[in-house]
Amino acid sequence: MIDTHTHIYMPEFDTEGQEVGSCYGQCETADRAVQAGVDMMILPNVDLSTIEPMRALHSKRPRCTAMAMGLHPTEVRDTWRSDLKAVTDELETHLSDYCAVGEVGIDLYWDKTFADEQMQALDIQAGKATALGLPIIIHCREGLAQTLEVLQGHPDARAIFHSFGGTTDDVEAIRRHGDHYFGINGIVTFKNSRLAEVLPAIGAQRILTETDSPYLAPTPHRGRRNESAYIPLIVAAIARGLGISPDEAAETTTYNSKMILNL
Repeated sequence: MIDTHTHIYMPEFDTEGQEVGSCYGQCETADRAVQAGVDMMILPNVDLSTIEPMRALHSKRPRCTAMAMGLHPTEVRDTWRSDLKAVTDELETHLSDYCAVGEVGIDLYWDKTFADEQMQALDIQAGKATALGLPIIIHCREGLAQTLEVLQGHPDARAIFHSFGGTTDDVEAIRRHGDHYFGINGIVTFKNSRLAEVLPAIGAQRILTETDSPYLAPTPHRGRRNESAYIPLIVAAIARGLGISPDEAAETTTYNSKMILNL
């Protein structure tokens, strides 16, 4: 099994008394995931401050982690051009260290102040991903129309719509812009979620598993800190939604992840 989107390098995973600069708690979290059957965890960047802790965890657990480099849409602010240049420099300087460009996208849920700048940043990063032959990990919240407008200018882009929680109409709209993949996380286990009913429209061959740790913990852990070791719960929910066995769901989503992320 593969967790295609997890931020277990964040300070939420520090252990009590953990020394600054150490990633002891983060390593323990990665080890628990491996023990749970998760062979690989993709660590997407957020902003300039997360590059160092992300790289630190990867250096400690290189066999079970891979990294993605990008500027998160909620971090697109007044300094976005210089921030994006720094992120791009990191990507190009250490290109072999990264399996994707991400986490990038459009997020207009809380604030639309930098909507135009978010679209510009996504456009630049989508172009860079295509030029480098890398997939894009897209964060899209209340911004699907804007995201698809940008992707229309990048017909060769290969995208993962991370933390997908949309409708069958959303799936169809995305499909009109390319043969993209959909990251499914703990949302699929929530009592009032209709996401399981959307899974057949996506199809098993385009579903990826993710946690988005430390957020969106699956039932029965909802409301607590999420971690990659919970991937089997998400695989089981996907299996129920598709009417297949958990083993088949694990095998198929693992294969999908390896294909899109070149693992």
